[in-house]
Amino acid sequence: MLELIFSALITIVPDYLYRRYKQGKRWGHEITLFNVWYELRWGLTACAILAVTLITIIFYFHPSTRKVTAVFRTVTILSDRGGRVAEVYVTNNARVKAGDAIFTLDTTRQEAAAETARRRIEEIDATLGLIATEVATAEARVKAAEAELSQAENDLQRRLSLAERNDTVVSEQELERLQTAVSGATSQRVAAISARDGAKLRQTAVLPAQKESARAVLQEAENEIAKSTVFAEVDGTVTQFLLKPGDIVNPILRPAGILVPEISGQGRFVAAFGQISASVLKPGMLVEITCASKPLTIVPMIVDGVQNTIAAGQFRPGDALVDSQDRARPGTVTAFLAPVFPRHLEGIPPGSACIGVAYTSRAKEIDKGEITGLSAFFARIVDGMGIANAIVLRAQAILLPVKTLVFS
Repeated sequence: MLELIFSALITIVPDYLYRRYKQGKRWGHEITLFNVWYELRWGLTACAILAVTLITIIFYFHPSTRKVTAVFRTVTILSDRGGRVAEVYVTNNARVKAGDAIFTLDTTRQEAAAETARRRIEEIDATLGLIATEVATAEARVKAAEAELSQAENDLQRRLSLAERNDTVVSEQELERLQTAVSGATSQRVAAISARDGAKLRQTAVLPAQKESARAVLQEAENEIAKSTVFAEVDGTVTQFLLKPGDIVNPILRPAGILVPEISGQGRFVAAFGQISASVLKPGMLVEITCASKPLTIVPMIVDGVQNTIAAGQFRPGDALVDSQDRARPGTVTAFLAPVFPRHLEGIPPGSACIGVAYTSRAKEIDKGEITGLSAFFARIVDGMGIANAIVLRAQAILLPVKTLVFS
């Protein structure tokens, strides 16, 4: 409307004044509703061309969007394992600090496993005390076997010496008996040494390994018990949290709730502009927004960054070829907005829906001499045309409560 009025002032009005005062034609006589097109054809044609040109220039260099959102991040409240809720420490919409306990899962099975591991460790410690006695007994048996072997060998050696001097003194049967005694003593010595080595192996390797295994089981059970309590990782507000003791929680199928961090969404807005504005949107551009959650207020923002990809073109490998015509929506250019004055965002909760207008300004390029002459003149004019969108945005901010509360 503003563009049409402006175009009419410099096209239709001069045409009418020329015909009225230069040609002497009067409204209602020579100029009527029936021949207004013929009489004012030059002004009407020029007005239409100029209005379309102005609208195109304004909306191209000063793009507007109805999709500005104060995005914020949420943290899903999950436990490391599934289980039944034993105790709940907070209520829905409660504010929590980092490290506060939120809920605890039942740990009966884990506590039983931990107690079993402790008893196993105590049993192994007792066995280690007993195995020292077994090692000492085995050492005594080895010494006894060695003494018996030495005695048998000495007896056999004496009898053999006697037999060499006089073979009638010692019989063959006695020599065989002594040799058998030596063989038996040797076997007993080997058995005693084996028993001693086995006892020492249990003392130095087997039982300590069993003890370490029991400690590992105990540590695992204690870790499971520690992970049964879910804590808040950041300061925030617990929402959609309706857990009660006895409920089943599963980290994959059934989360417990959502935690909204306090710092999430503060001063960070995301705007979606049409793809035709991709070449115009630059970091540093001034943007004005107005939000439904804070009506009658214009908030100045600045483009903090522009996403260099359009989400509609993303591709994920699958088992079917992708056809571009299957993509219904063309996608938008995503721009990230930051406030010029952070205090102006007070009263705008995260998630608010807003509308905004971006303004192209080439004043710096003109001041640096990068744009000169006629180009600088037209650049000034184009930059100044942003006042039309600024007026429209303020009109929308004024009419928004009326449209929402009365005509919605």
